[in-house]
Amino acid sequence: MTRRYEGKVAFITGAARGQGRAEAVRFAQEGANIIAIDACAEFASTPYPGATEADLAETARLVEAAGGKIVATKADVRDFDALSAALAEGIEQLGRLDVVVANAGICSAALSWEITAEQWQETVDVNLTGVFHTAKAAVPHLIAQGEGGAMVFISSVSGLKGTPFTGHYVATKHAITGLAKTMANELGEHRIRVNTVHPAGVATGMQLLDMGPLLEKYAHTLAPIFMNALPTYITEPSDIAAAVAWLCSDEAAQVTGAQIPVDMGNLNR
Repeated sequence: MTRRYEGKVAFITGAARGQGRAEAVRFAQEGANIIAIDACAEFASTPYPGATEADLAETARLVEAAGGKIVATKADVRDFDALSAALAEGIEQLGRLDVVVANAGICSAALSWEITAEQWQETVDVNLTGVFHTAKAAVPHLIAQGEGGAMVFISSVSGLKGTPFTGHYVATKHAITGLAKTMANELGEHRIRVNTVHPAGVATGMQLLDMGPLLEKYAHTLAPIFMNALPTYITEPSDIAAAVAWLCSDEAAQVTGAQIPVDMGNLNR
């Protein structure tokens, strides 16, 4: 595998499992050291179990097996002070910061007017405020370092289309897409690139069991919006990690403010 990240450091949120873990391992395989955080907690509004400290420890083991060093911390992206402290400690130990992947996110399902206040607030706090906190903590380090950098916000096809049954999630994923576009303009003079990646279904364990009845009820009206152009219905976390690794590399040095779909052609339907 090409080692495009020798001597570089990547900061990844939501790194205990799924896409975050795959991204941490991919960057380590390409020579990077990793600063990883995850809340390792249960969320009140999600129908699937949260990541655990054991999951984060397994990510650390896999990164080290790939040849990378890692500073892994239990920290919640909703807690700016804890996130900032974990990042600062990672930079202190590993010496620098080059890549930021704002990956942490949650999801649940309901018709828009039936979303509970709890679902709405928790989704906004993690998916939108958490990404803002991640960028807010990281950017001053990148500017002070003075060597440019790359940030990727993990959005979704739901950051570019009106995916049914997830209005709260859609709102946050659209919002971070807009935030990335603004930050790409603001940070261009510092050679810090900011882009978004837009997966469709990914095999991460975030199974929306509460969406099943809705898909069945709206099988002939709204459910077809989830169809892809390719004859697959789900991607692997490694597919997303490969795209993120390219987007943060020098091979994509002129790409900023872009929305990169890795979606099996979902957005093309």
